[in-house]
Formats: sequence, structure tokens, C-alpha cells
Amino acid sequence: MREGVVVNENFQMCDITNRKILQQLKTQKPQATFSCNAGREECNFQFWVDQKESFYCALDTCAWKAEATENKNITSYRCENINCKCIPGRMLCGAENSIDITDFLDQEIKGPATFSSQHTDGGSKEDGSKFSEPAMNGLISSVFGDETITLACSSGECLHKTEVPGYERPIKKINTPVIAGVIAGCALFVVAIILLVFFLSRRSARRYGPIHLGDDEEEENAKLLADHKPAALYFEDVMYNLKGKQILSGVTGSVHPGELLAIMGASGAGKTSFLDIMARKKKRGVVTGDFWLNGEKVPDDEYRSVIGFVDQEDTMLPTLTVHETILDSALLRLPREMSVAAKTQKVEDVEKQLGIYHIRHQIIGSEEGSGRGISGGEKRRVGIACELVTSPSILFLDEPTSGLDAYNAFNVVECLVTLVKSYNRTVVFTIHQPRSNIVALFDQLILLAQGRTVYSGPFDKCQSFFDSIGYACPPGFNIADYLVDLTMHAGASRDPDEELEVEGLNGDGHMTRASSTMAVKSIASISNVSMGNSVGSGDGEGLLRPRNKRKASIRQQQERQLYSRKNTAENGNNQTPASLRSEGDSVVGDDERQHWVKLAKQQGQPPPQILDDPHNLPPAAPGATGTNLDLLVRSYDDSEVAATLRDDIHNAASSASEANGHPVGANGTSNGRLKGYRKPWIPTQFVILSRRTWRNIYRNPMLMLTHYAIAIVLAVFIGFLFYGLSDDLPGFQNRLGFFFFILALFGFSTLTSLTVFAPERLLFVRERAKGYYHPVSYYLAKVVFDIVPLRLIPPIIMGAIMYPMTGLVPAWAEFWKYMLFIVLFNLAAAAICLFIGISVRNQGVANLLGVLVMLFSLLFGGFLLNHNTIPNPVTWLQRLSIFHYGFEGLIVNEVRYLSLVDKQYGLDIEVPGSAILSSFGFDVLALWRDAVGLAVFCGVFLVLGYAALHIFLVEKR
Repeated sequence: MREGVVVNENFQMCDITNRKILQQLKTQKPQATFSCNAGREECNFQFWVDQKESFYCALDTCAWKAEATENKNITSYRCENINCKCIPGRMLCGAENSIDITDFLDQEIKGPATFSSQHTDGGSKEDGSKFSEPAMNGLISSVFGDETITLACSSGECLHKTEVPGYERPIKKINTPVIAGVIAGCALFVVAIILLVFFLSRRSARRYGPIHLGDDEEEENAKLLADHKPAALYFEDVMYNLKGKQILSGVTGSVHPGELLAIMGASGAGKTSFLDIMARKKKRGVVTGDFWLNGEKVPDDEYRSVIGFVDQEDTMLPTLTVHETILDSALLRLPREMSVAAKTQKVEDVEKQLGIYHIRHQIIGSEEGSGRGISGGEKRRVGIACELVTSPSILFLDEPTSGLDAYNAFNVVECLVTLVKSYNRTVVFTIHQPRSNIVALFDQLILLAQGRTVYSGPFDKCQSFFDSIGYACPPGFNIADYLVDLTMHAGASRDPDEELEVEGLNGDGHMTRASSTMAVKSIASISNVSMGNSVGSGDGEGLLRPRNKRKASIRQQQERQLYSRKNTAENGNNQTPASLRSEGDSVVGDDERQHWVKLAKQQGQPPPQILDDPHNLPPAAPGATGTNLDLLVRSYDDSEVAATLRDDIHNAASSASEANGHPVGANGTSNGRLKGYRKPWIPTQFVILSRRTWRNIYRNPMLMLTHYAIAIVLAVFIGFLFYGLSDDLPGFQNRLGFFFFILALFGFSTLTSLTVFAPERLLFVRERAKGYYHPVSYYLAKVVFDIVPLRLIPPIIMGAIMYPMTGLVPAWAEFWKYMLFIVLFNLAAAAICLFIGISVRNQGVANLLGVLVMLFSLLFGGFLLNHNTIPNPVTWLQRLSIFHYGFEGLIVNEVRYLSLVDKQYGLDIEVPGSAILSSFGFDVLALWRDAVGLAVFCGVFLVLGYAALHIFLVEKR
């Protein structure tokens, strides 16, 4: 305290202002000091000349008072007794050329003495200090002509602020208008977001007008697409082994530009695995075999750049429109030199080709979403359009008709046929059970059974081939159904109890053995009336036959009628009742059987089932099953169709240089005639993906708006609970609880980051496999649009509301450091959860790991466990706790410079905040180190998240 009355002990340093004294001493400066001690009620007066003490006076029985008016302050001291002494040899006390007042001070100066000071606002001639004592005043007036000693003093005393007279501990006031303004501003922000989302989601889709391309631009675009010339695909002896199980064995085939290759087979036949291998998808097992593109062996990366692949399951964002989905594919995959207008024109052309132009502004939709969107057939054509927009040389489709009704299935295949015939493209697809009008559209067919080739070649030769080996499709039957059922029964294990021993003659006079007949289950069962007409074994015999045998006879009758229609048609009802017998009976004796076998061999086309021993199968081949399927495979391998196919493959490989116009490399690898487009730069991909992600957010805004609404509600509620924190020990405890709670709230709310990639995991894996974009561009887009709306804005809203309500340090520097820590903590927690969500595929396991990480981090945060009590072997765990960095930074920022009052026994004991922090194990100097620690956690786990995305999220089928 300066220029004030004494409280404990004050000191005053004064310059003597008496004119005569100054003239007498000339260059020597006279000064005086005056100090008082309130406890002892004593004062001291010292007189100095040229910084050397001349005499001093001790005063006791002192009292003082202060008087203040509007413009003047007066302090006065009065001491009843005074005792002065000279210091010998000093000025005024016997020094050379100086008077000696030693005796005068000792004998005359008795008191009382006063010391007064006056200070006037604006200045006054009365201002200054005076030291007065009756005898001293007489000396001064007689020697120097002044009434008393006059001085110009500066006084001061070291006091705590609570010791200043009139001090009252300030009551912390909460700035209510600021709080109301902040809450209103945050609410208006959320309302603005809601209105923006509503407008964006409800606005009518932008209608694209005509796109006008200049002649030069059209020519340039056509030139960019010219490298994708039609391609013929050849493959030989394709095998696939997964964990010791042979999935595919020796598959061979080819398909040329302008042809539609269908891969058929029953469930589990290996169709999808074979299609993946032809599309060069990464497989988990071992793949062997030879592949040629236009007669050349092409590297995988180069091959993938000129093909398109449509998966069986549609993986599209349900919130995008048809046009947006296809346009994103075009923008990401067409040449970077191609203009946006040209890409848009290309998209519209494809939409018109596939008949989806009229639905281009409809949402894709999903069953789980708010709207169903487009139909299954339309969605399948959208998936095809996403591939066609890049003009692939070869298009692969995995069961494009799966899940569609017959009408939509035909429309999809018809679109493929139009693509093949009109644009000279190559299409390969798998199909399960096509209807007859779809089968008629096939150009090439591969029929698989248990991973083995039953047929591979032109579809128009398929029926004649199976006729030639004795498996003619009955008239009126869908050949696709017949062939699938044929492979199923041929691959079935032999069961003696179910084996049929009925024999008869087919329409050509050959013997047909029912035990080797492959029944077609799709025919309608014959009526009881027809059974009665055809089965004439007698009532008694029928009644004596066991029930299971009668059932077997009905099945035999169905098979019999199916495979002997021609004979039945020619002979009418001439079939003898004994044509069906129970087990052990035979219509034809052994000699007659040998006769029919001999006749059949003489005709040169012995069906495999006309063998003397039906179990005499061919020697075991790779993938052999020991069933009749081996007969079918062997028949195809020995056929003219297979031989022609192999010759076609070898001729194409040998004439590759002429076909492609350049020599083949020494290792048989293409020199690069077929090549893909140069995709857009990573920044361009980031912009496109960011726009797509933003569309997905504002069309499904519940997560974002829930975060904002909860942020405001919780901020007001927490601010109410911790309203106006006091600067005492209970207030310190409340500060600890406040910071602990908000960090726990932010930490566990970031667990929603675990599901950031879950809905789009399959979409990303497939788009990455198809070369849509670089993983880093997708990762950055997802991170930015998860962090900014969900990890930055909510904590800023909460922090802005809670800070003034709780009454934390009202200083901008501390406020911004507080905001910095909660934002960095949110980012670090979100980055950790993001890494876990990417690395762990199972959502249940990911949730468990995320909760455990947060709990252990919370345990070592500094609130539940004191740093000084942590066992030495595990102290390093605290350095891995983001809660430790965040909690320590927040509490140090708030309490470091506070003085906390502890009220004990009626006394107010002030404790420095830094001392309390140290006792809790916090480092008061670690504030910026904690901020850096959170930033490092955020950066490291963002990098680890990308590494996990790059390494783990790779398509393997």
C-alpha cells in the first residue's frame, strides 16, 4: 500500500524542502526517514545528509489517524515521547565546519512530536509533510527561519490485499447477459443448421439442361476413350484351392467382343469364386491357371483398369440420387483431362442406354431408411451404369438377376445384350436359374458343378452336346433348369437304397437304366389316374409292397415318363404293366442287355449310362468326386467342343502380336496396349468425396443435430449445477468434479466414432478394389466431415455456455486455453476411437475395446488416482492417458494463480492454488506440455487410423 496510514509497519522516505537548510548544505542532500510500527505503537525519525545519518529520534506512545475528503487526504501521527541522539562527527553533530546540536538534542528535545502529510487532488501549496516538535521548531525558526521541518515524502507498506483497511472479499458476480447471449447464439446456430438441412434435403433436384460440347472438346473426349478397344478373354486350367479344399478344377473357356458369357451352376458350384478370379480379385486361397487378354498376358493392375465389376449385393449410399451416384463414379474414374461437362454428358448417355434416365433424380433409398427409393431392378441397373460410365472393355457381373422378379431380371439382361451387341463389349456374368427367354440371349455358356467344368463353349451347341452324350433335354423344359438339376443329381453320392433298378427302352431303341437317370424335379407329378393306367403290377402286389418302395416307384414313374416320352408317344399305352418292378426284378435278361449294349456300341455313341457296370467310372482326375459327375466331366473333356475351345485359345495366344499390332514381350506379358485412364488428382478426389459425404450428412442429419441439441441442453444443465464456483476449498472440489465430468462426457461421446466407417466399410472396400480413388482422399474426407461437425462444434458450444455460467477465471487468455484443451481432448479421443473402429471389424468387440481404453485412460487421469501414489512399474500408463493431459491442463489453467480460502475455527486461511495442485500430484508447469501431448495423440492416431485403413480394409474374397 502506497501513501497510506500505517497498518502493520510502514516506511517513508523524505526529501528536506526547507530553503535555508538546502542553501546551508549546498551540494549535500538532506533527507529524512520516518517509520512506524503499529503493534508497538512506536515510530522512528532519522535525519540524513548526503546519505549519511546525522541524528535519529525514537518516538513512543504514538497514535495516528487518517482523514479523507472529496479532494484531499490527510494522515497524521502523534507521539507523546521523543528521544533524540546525534552520531558524533556527522553533519550537525560535530563535523568539521558544522554546528553541533548534540547537547540540544539530548537535553531539549522531549516531545510531543507530530508527523503529518497532506495530498490534494490537483495540487496545493499546503501539500507535503511536516515533522514538528516544540524545541525542534524553535531551533529551526531561529537558525533557518522556518516554522518546522518540511518534507516531500513517499510512503509504502507491504500488505496482503486482505490487510488493506476497508478491504472486503469480493463476491464473484456472474455476467448474466453474457450467459443469455451465448445460449441464445448457440440456439440460433442450431436452428440455422436445421433450416439449412431442411432446405437442402427438401429442395427439388437440380434439373440439368442441355450440355453443349464444342467440336474440339468432343473430339478430344472421344480420343481419350479410344484406348479402350474391344477385348477377348481366354483362360485355361483355372484352379483355386482354399485351405486344402479344391474349389475350382481345370476350368477353361473364352469370350469374345460382342458376346455374352453366362456362368451357370447350382449353389456352391464355384460360380462367384470363378468370376472373382477372372476379374483378378484378391482371393484368400491359391489361384493357378493361364489368362490371356486379346491373346496376351496382362498384369493385374493394368487388367483391372480396363474392366468393370458389378457385385451381387448393391453397395450404394441410400441418401444419394441415381444421377449423383453415377456422376460420382464418372468424376472419380474418367480421365482427369476430360471436362466435367463431358463427364456429365457421358453419364446421361449411359442413363438413357440403361433406361434409368427418367428416375435419375430419385433417391436410391434402402429398406432401413426413411424411404424405400427405387426398385431392385432399377438399383441393379444403377450399379451397372456406375461401371458402364467408364466404358470398360470387359464387364463382370455377379448374379445381376438375383433377388429380382422375372420381368426385371429380363430387363437387366436385355440391357447387357444391348451393350454387347451395340457397343461391341464383352460381358461375363453368373446366373443361377434364368428363365427361358433369358437363356435364349446367351452367346457363351460355362456350366460348373462342384468347381468342375461340365460344359464350356457356344450356347447354341450346348443342347446338341448333351443330346450326343445321352442327356437330352425333354421337350418343353427350360434347358437351364434341366442342366442345373442334371449336375446336382450327377454329383450326388450313390445310395443303394435309393438306386433304381428299372430298365426300359428309350424312344431310339436304346436301353435306359433308371438307376443312372438324372431326374428333373421341376416337372409336375403325374396324377393317380395315370399311375393307375401305367402301373399294372396288380392290386395284391401293390398292397404287399412296402410303403417306402411304393414311394420310390412313384418317383421312378416320374423319371421314367420324363426320359421315355418319345417311346411313350410312339407306342401309346403298349407299355406292359411289368415295365416297373420292385427291387431285384428286371424286364430285360442278361443276354438281352448285352445285345442292346452291343447295338449301341455299333452306332458309335455309347451313352455313359449304358455300361455293363454302372459303377465302372473313369479313372480319378483332379477334383474327381467318385460320382456320375466324373462321367459328365470326362464326356466334355473328350468332346469336339472342348477341343475346338482349346485350339481357339492357343491360336489366339500365338497370333497376339498380329491381333494387337505390337510384339509380345519375352515373358508373354503385354507391353501396354490396353491401359486405363489417368484418374483425377488426390485433391480433386478429396473435393468430390467431401461433397458426397456432405450430401450424406445433411440428408441424414439426426446424428449431427442430436450432438448439437445435447450439447446445448447438457451445457445449460452442467452450468446450472456448477453455477458460480467459489474461490475456496469446496469451490476447488467442484472445479475438479466439473472438469472430470466434462472430459468423461466428451470422451465417451466420441465412441460414436467407432461407427464412422462401419456403414460404408463394404462400400469403401469395393470402390477401392475398383480403383475409384486413393484411400487417403477418402480417409481425409471422412475425417474432416466427422471431426468438424461432430468433434469441434459441440465442445465449442458447450464450452462457450459453461465457462461464464460456472464463473471460471474471467480472462480471455484462460478462456482460450480452456477451449483449446477441450477441443484437443475431443480430437484425440475421436482419433483413438476412429483407429479402433477401422482396425476391428466386429462392432461389439470395437465397442468393448473403446470403452476399456476410455476407462483405463480415465483411471490414470489424475482425479481418481493421485500421481504420487501410483506404483512405479505402472507410472508409464499415465503418460498414455489422454484424460491425464486434458484434466491436468484444465485444472492448472484455472487454479494455478488462484488463492483458495480455507475457513477453519473462524479464521480465513488462504492457500495458494499451486500448492493444492502440487499436493494432488499435478505439475503446475506442465500446461503447454499437456497441450502438446494431446496434439501428439491426435496426430499419431490419425496416422495409425489411415495405416489401418490402408492395410486392413483390402478386398479379399
